[in-house]
Amino acid sequence: MTDHVHRHGGAAPAAGDGGGDTDASPEVEALRAQLLITAEELGESFQRERDRASELERTLEELRHAYLETVRSLAYVVEAKDAYTGQHLERCRVYGMALLRELGLDKELREAEYGFLLHDAGKVGISERILNKPGPLTAAEWRVMRTHPLIGYQMVGGIPFLRPAAEVIRYHHEMFDGSGYPEGLKGDRIPVSARVFSIVDAFDAMTTDRPYRAALSLDHAAGEFHKMAGTQFDPEIVRVFVPMCERLLPGH
Repeated sequence: MTDHVHRHGGAAPAAGDGGGDTDASPEVEALRAQLLITAEELGESFQRERDRASELERTLEELRHAYLETVRSLAYVVEAKDAYTGQHLERCRVYGMALLRELGLDKELREAEYGFLLHDAGKVGISERILNKPGPLTAAEWRVMRTHPLIGYQMVGGIPFLRPAAEVIRYHHEMFDGSGYPEGLKGDRIPVSARVFSIVDAFDAMTTDRPYRAALSLDHAAGEFHKMAGTQFDPEIVRVFVPMCERLLPGH
């Protein structure tokens, strides 16, 4: 007798088998509800923290603005005493921050802009007779004039939010080859914020009218930077700055 062959493979379902009842148990429902509550609470907590962070950022920005306006006020006292071209300080700040952005250092050295504005703060301790002397300074007068970076440094070094600015004030007359003052620092020993400032300060001096000459062209200024790269100026920063000149003074 031959075996009976089933035409349909697999075992037949057992009697009473529900065949995939999808009703969740009370425990699963309770867990699901708790997860929803937790997710909602986390979302609300995240939103509160984001709002708090936004408020803190707004407060910090307002504080930075207040600091900047305070520094501007101090800087304009110096500018009023010196007969130099008006708005020199603000232009140096704008040019300096633009160069720091190009170098990728504007976040790290954000407070350097205070130093760009206050670089000559020490001139308040220099006689106006020397500051505004129409002819060349004597050797003795130059010795007095060269004290202004240290006077400025002493003025601001003890003010916490101006400490980053103090480096610019103290070292903005240093030269890349070590021939500057007050300490004769050389190369990378000069803080980068001061190396940046020396370039933008010279740029503004060259491209504005002075009592003894008209403003120089951008091509002339670029030529001077290339000539002085490695002696007065950091050659790597010069390489970054020169292509920026057209953007800083379009149509000059």
